[in-house]
Amino acid sequence: MSARRGFLRVLAGASTLGVGLQSRSAIAQAAHALAQPVRITLPSPGSAGSAWQPMVDRLRLNTDPSLVLNWVVADPGKMQTQLSAGALDIGVFGPAGLATLASRGSDITLFGPALNNHGCWLVPAGSPHRTPKDLVGKTIAATAETSEIYQQARIAASLSGIDLKKDVKVIFGAPTANLALFERGDVDALITLEPTASRLVARGARQIARVADVWKQATGLAEDPILVGLAANRAWLDSHRETAQKVVALFKRVNGAIRQQPQLLTTVSAEMGLKADEAAANALLPTRMASIYATDWDARVFATIDRQVEVAAKLGIIDKLPTGKLYRQV
Repeated sequence: MSARRGFLRVLAGASTLGVGLQSRSAIAQAAHALAQPVRITLPSPGSAGSAWQPMVDRLRLNTDPSLVLNWVVADPGKMQTQLSAGALDIGVFGPAGLATLASRGSDITLFGPALNNHGCWLVPAGSPHRTPKDLVGKTIAATAETSEIYQQARIAASLSGIDLKKDVKVIFGAPTANLALFERGDVDALITLEPTASRLVARGARQIARVADVWKQATGLAEDPILVGLAANRAWLDSHRETAQKVVALFKRVNGAIRQQPQLLTTVSAEMGLKADEAAANALLPTRMASIYATDWDARVFATIDRQVEVAAKLGIIDKLPTGKLYRQV
């Protein structure tokens, strides 16, 4: 143990002893000043993860003065580079994308819960389509072919007999471009994430399926599958195990708070990208998004990850199965 880490532990322990309020405050300030900031991803507005920082701050969930988080807005396409270069300590990755990186020698590893799959299949209000199978031969919009949400949508659809590579025409694009295509009527359906899905439903779009439900119906599993988990390089995890444990505990607290009191989401809707005049969408957030925030990190989750990767390999989404596990406990 380093002298710095040892001193932080002493300070944290001392703060729980029967010392005066001013002394405890001074100890906490000293621990905070000595702590090495953890550079952690902050998903940009328009994503479910953008609720994390404001919720942690408003609910004062991080009470450990030795855990200092430096939230960094990270580009998902550059997260691997940021982690490898040391510009980011902790990011979020999904099983399919991480399996692809593992085959190229990456040592990035999942170590805690983040978000469950919340991809939605949406159609315009007047659409005759009722299920994803009705869209065979039609045109849909989706995020990049390499994105986790599309890859997992393809994995789940394949288990129910739909090959998104062959059975439908998919236009890949940025979320804003896909939204424009959908609202102009240029595509028959859209696969998107929250809170965009809630915004569209509030404007009249109709949800015909959740990717998580398609997965559960095909596999017989009861729980929503993971979309992304907390991720870091193995070397960083090995040398910062205690810090990683604290981050996992914090994410379980913030996600658990949202699941227990989903109405809290309406208080951070602006940070998630909703506008002041989107009251109808804001009202939908508690019922549509509570289950997104993952709190479990156990054998059941690991089995789901393994299954997702196995199907991805069969579909050719990844070249081969990883030689080792993509996840670990800390």
